[in-house]
Order: sequence, then structure tokens, then C-alpha cells
Amino acid sequence: MKSFYGSIFISKEELKDAGIEYPIKVEYYKIISEKETLKRNESIFGIQAVKTEYKDKIGIEQAKVEHITNDEKQIEQILEQIKRNEVTPVSLEDIVKELQVI
Repeated sequence: MKSFYGSIFISKEELKDAGIEYPIKVEYYKIISEKETLKRNESIFGIQAVKTEYKDKIGIEQAKVEHITNDEKQIEQILEQIKRNEVTPVSLEDIVKELQVI
């Protein structure tokens, strides 16, 4: 199960600096592992990031990191940090590992 947390458009300045001339949106989701939740009798949270590029054809890239924590407050703090820092799917796993304090 997943629930929408928030989304951002990558800033035009960053895109211009990277030589990209089309908009990019990244959406962030809080995911709950239903199998693990049933097994452990507690919610186990993860994160999914979905990047959409609006060029000639719409391109979608996504990544998820499951089983991060059972603390909903902690997963929301991590989500807020990755959203604020405009983390894309390609670096999601590495960033989550750096932010994770279990």
C-alpha cells in the first residue's frame, strides 16, 4: 500500500545548469509493506520516488526502498528531507541509507 506524500518540480535554474530544457516532476510516496506488517503485527514503512520528464514523450523513472523503519514519524522526516533536497529515483537508495538512523 502506498500513500502520496508530496511532489516537487526540479527548479528551472538546476535544470538549465544541467542542460535540460524540459520540466521534471518528482513525486514521493510513503509505502507500507503489507506482508511484513502482518508478519510482525506492526507497520513497516518505505519510500517510493517517481520522476516524470515532460519532453517530446513523457518519460517515467521510479525507485523504492522498502523496510526502512517501523516508526511513522521517522519515515515522514526522511520523506521531508528527500523532498526538500529534490532527491530523484536514481539516488534514492543511497540518500535513504545516509539519512537512516535505526
